[in-house]
Amino acid sequence: MKNLFEMMLRVVIVTIFSILLVCVTWQVITRYALGVPSIVTDELARFLFMWLALIGGAYTYGMRRHLAIDLLTQNLTGRRKLMSEAVVTLIVALFAGIVMVRGGGELVMRTLASGQVTPSLRLPMGYIYGAIPFSGVIILFYCGVFGYELANGRMPKAADAAAVGGPLD
Repeated sequence: MKNLFEMMLRVVIVTIFSILLVCVTWQVITRYALGVPSIVTDELARFLFMWLALIGGAYTYGMRRHLAIDLLTQNLTGRRKLMSEAVVTLIVALFAGIVMVRGGGELVMRTLASGQVTPSLRLPMGYIYGAIPFSGVIILFYCGVFGYELANGRMPKAADAAAVGGPLD
């Protein structure tokens, strides 16, 4: 199930990045070659970048390739290392659940209720803010996977850099 989930996530990330690339390229062409910048692609690129950053961050967390400050725990072994990993996973899960899913979800609902729309595309801003609870749910999924592994006495492993080759391989 985790592999299917990660494959779908990679497809979403690559799709968003591809659309973002087209938007930015078109923005450059219209600005410098045609002399009339496209307002729509400028706005769309900003929103896509926000979604890409949040989903990409959640995906990176799931691959255990996120930035980690392990100065205090790098010398731990055995049960102590397992406990520190469990505490960190719990803290991440609490943040993702309370701040991203609950708080982000409330932000989405309030924004949709207010009727706020984007200036050019006229999209409801709640859809744009939806990236926050969406990525929070992804992080919670990975916290559940890591918690399961820790409960069974296994350390969640980072993706092997040699086998992976890149963040989306």
